[in-house]
Amino acid sequence: MNSSKEMREAKKLMKLLFLASRGGTTRAKIISLLINSPLNAHQLTKNTGLDYKTVTYHLDVLLKHKIVVKEGDGYGALYRPSKYFYTHLEVFNEVVGSDKVST
Repeated sequence: MNSSKEMREAKKLMKLLFLASRGGTTRAKIISLLINSPLNAHQLTKNTGLDYKTVTYHLDVLLKHKIVVKEGDGYGALYRPSKYFYTHLEVFNEVVGSDKVST
């Protein structure tokens, strides 16, 4: 079970990444796609309609904050939500809300 301090920190991080900063909507869209299936950056580009560099930038932000993990190297590397993210999925849903994320 998560401590209340850990939950507060997770909520603060989710708000920072998905609401309070530029690109939050883009990151929410990316993580929502990754919940359905691991994808590489090119697949995310096709699914979001965003530029490849934009997608890789946001993936790097999500990696830095341990929201996603990268499997493999190079062009075909797959990204998927991290264990940390799934542990705090309820916080993500509370902060972002399913109505704000359209895949």
